[in-house]
Amino acid sequence: MSSSFYKAILDPIFNGKSLKWLVTGASGFIGSHLVEALLSSGQSVVGIDNFSSGSKENLKEIKSSLSELDWKNFTFYEADIRNKDSLRSCFSGIEYCLHQAALGSVPRSMKEPSLFHDNNVTGFLNILEILRDSSVKKLVYASSSSVYGDNTELPKIENKIGNPLSPYALSKQLNEQYANLWSNQYGINSIGLRYFNVFGPRQNPEGAYAAVIPKWINQVISGNPCLIHGDGTTSRDFCFVANVVVANILAALNKVESHSTFNVGEGNTTSLLTLHNLIIELLKS
Repeated sequence: MSSSFYKAILDPIFNGKSLKWLVTGASGFIGSHLVEALLSSGQSVVGIDNFSSGSKENLKEIKSSLSELDWKNFTFYEADIRNKDSLRSCFSGIEYCLHQAALGSVPRSMKEPSLFHDNNVTGFLNILEILRDSSVKKLVYASSSSVYGDNTELPKIENKIGNPLSPYALSKQLNEQYANLWSNQYGINSIGLRYFNVFGPRQNPEGAYAAVIPKWINQVISGNPCLIHGDGTTSRDFCFVANVVVANILAALNKVESHSTFNVGEGNTTSLLTLHNLIIELLKS
């Protein structure tokens, strides 16, 4: 990925307009790509993060890929979305908010449910409360395909979710319900994007809760075997991060007024065994 790549995609969308954006989770995997994409197209960006899962190295990488002029359009605040008072000043003059700050990992949420509720639910509610008294035009926030829970129907249709199977999934369902409530009661325009297995540069390959693609790439490069549970026929929809970036920006700029949710994925599934073989083959070339 490069700033020029994002610029080529987004310049026709913005058509010379410079807007002011707030990106929460700005130093994280998806958040940092949003920051880079927006700045590369001449947008003004405010980023916030507490570095609980993001990385200062991601911000340094963005800075090195941009012109000095573009980088000057970025203001960063080290802040925690669980602290509402520290957030208010960050929203001054903001037109669009892209909310990515959250804790991920279904397994970890089973071990630390209170931590996930504080970050993903209380933090999200803090954002909504601030928006109620602001002039922000649209909130776009990261939901998750996990909201489909025990609903095994395929394809996944936005109006047919299931019972949540983890505290993480429940936190994302609550986000959607709160956003819908705020839309009905206060007229807050918002869109929830249900991400399906996002992958790409800057995704952390380390740790017990690392996503499968960066983890397997790291293991193959290191000469270690990849652990595949079962017979490898389990399949998932893997979505490249650039698609998520464009989806966020298009969602923010669309004319829908109210609350809506949309799936963000490739629309195709890949088995874990096929994925494993692809990674090995590509790393050989």
